[in-house]
Amino acid sequence: MARIAVIGAGMGAMATAARLAVAGHRVTVYERGETYGGAVGRYGRGGFAFDTGPGLLHLPAVYRDLFVKTGKRSLETCVDMAQVDPAVRHVLPHHAVDVTLPGASRGGVAAALDEAFGQGAGERWNGVLGRARDAWDATRRPLLEEPLPADRRALTQDPYPALRRSGLLRRRPPTLAEVAERELGAGLGELLTGLVGAYGIDPGTAPGSAAVLPYMEQTFGSWYVRGGMRALATAVHERCRERGVEFVFGAEVREVLTAGGRAAGLLLADGSEVAADSVVCGIDPRLLPAASLPWPREAVPARGPDLPSRLTLFLALRGARPPGAVHRTLVHSPGLDVTVLRPDDPATRPDADHEAVTVTAVCGQGPTEAAAPERLLELAGKAVPGLRQRLLWHEAHTPADIEAATGAPGGPVPAPALAGAGGRLLYPANTTAAAGLYLAGGWAHPGGGLAHAGMTGALVAGLIVEGAEFRGSQ
Repeated sequence: MARIAVIGAGMGAMATAARLAVAGHRVTVYERGETYGGAVGRYGRGGFAFDTGPGLLHLPAVYRDLFVKTGKRSLETCVDMAQVDPAVRHVLPHHAVDVTLPGASRGGVAAALDEAFGQGAGERWNGVLGRARDAWDATRRPLLEEPLPADRRALTQDPYPALRRSGLLRRRPPTLAEVAERELGAGLGELLTGLVGAYGIDPGTAPGSAAVLPYMEQTFGSWYVRGGMRALATAVHERCRERGVEFVFGAEVREVLTAGGRAAGLLLADGSEVAADSVVCGIDPRLLPAASLPWPREAVPARGPDLPSRLTLFLALRGARPPGAVHRTLVHSPGLDVTVLRPDDPATRPDADHEAVTVTAVCGQGPTEAAAPERLLELAGKAVPGLRQRLLWHEAHTPADIEAATGAPGGPVPAPALAGAGGRLLYPANTTAAAGLYLAGGWAHPGGGLAHAGMTGALVAGLIVEGAEFRGSQ
């Protein structure tokens, strides 16, 4: 039984801890804050409650597998989870388009798009997502289910099979924005770029392979956890405790200690030292001193003004949620798209005569005019009729609040890893140059987001338990 120290209590770190504990290791999690979950928090006021991080879960199979492999109770017995249907509503005021897409129905989506954008729109959309499926099939295992290979050349090439334009010799693969323009056209293409942009990925520079994210949503669905996504974090934390994982809160890690080129423990902010046989870093590794980083700092995707954050508004509304309200709406506008979440969940409101709404936009790490709260309220009004008249109060959750929860300066939010773009959207491998030091969570392979961060749990646990020969789940 090895002693394993885990830095941070985010979702990826906890997923790793639970799997390692089941394998018989003695696991202790050291978290600088006073609670678990990282960015997956909950804000409450006056009977209203809101998610401070992601409001929906994609690829729920990641957490189903975690609960199957770490205990007798399944994910569904620990949280009340339901698939969102309709899947998403798109509002494009500048095109006078308002279209709602059903969940788990390729034909239904095509029919809705034909009605909104004209005959043939659904076929073009399904064509793009069909090519995205090819990219998904080509990269799913090496990008998501296996440790990052030493030879990454295959993942630096864009796997999206973009349509070639007659008579045009491409000097480079098209960006996602160019795929949207060429293969979908004005209006319809904004649905694709808006869905990808919501992950914090710039469609103007992202490879065509970013289309796998809308493909993933349409194929596997979007899921809501009743009581909010914080309930999922609580369930993972409780599973860790059931498996004997110890949590030490208010314990900031200053340095990873090494001996003979191998991780040997932690130095905490209070000056105490913790011995360990292996260390799992579940936070942005650049938050640790350079002495703790046995790999190039530039190996992690850029942090700072180049990596976006989130501005979120919590809206408390008077009046009941209308029966036909769609859970998730994307309001598209030039220069800024917003996501409006209207969960039909009594746990989010004081009573049936009120409604809690969350509005989120990707933004820079400082205040920007484009993503100012007033602008978000204006766009949210396109999704919620009578919003201004119903508004009791609103509060903003800013990049500074994300920084306070995660410790990452500026509050950046890592996006999922993507193949292509010369490899610049990949993350560091889960192993490092120091034996016994591993990376988990959204700042390591395969990147950010609830599902992707959760995948690091299986990867890191496999590498620690089975060693360097581990090649992922079969």
